Amino acid sequence: MNFPYQDVFVTLAAVDLEIMVEFYRQLLNQDPQAYFPQIYAEFQLKGLRLGIFRPKVSHQSEFADSTASGMSLCFEVENLEAAIAYFHFLGFPPAREITTASHGREIYAYDPAGNRLILHQSH
Repeated sequence: MNFPYQDVFVTLAAVDLEIMVEFYRQLLNQDPQAYFPQIYAEFQLKGLRLGIFRPKVSHQSEFADSTASGMSLCFEVENLEAAIAYFHFLGFPPAREITTASHGREIYAYDPAGNRLILHQSH
């Protein structure tokens, strides 16, 4: 038996949807492909659809602590220092130092809702 899925994409919950949409609009340098103000926005990335939705008031507590989530969006970049500078420009500078691992260098940044964004540069 197989699970009959048609597509898989990532969604982020945001009580302040418009702030998140503007952040990702600037970060990705594109307008959302689908946009319903105060309800939902969707960006088409290379190999990924990213949806941002505003949860109903009755469900907002489920999404209250994004920083405790094990899920991250990882952005592979050519130049880590340039990516860090761009996050400073956006007003969301990474809070920690660059770490080096066997797979490359990386640093964590966070979007306005506290979702972890990993900026990664391969060796």
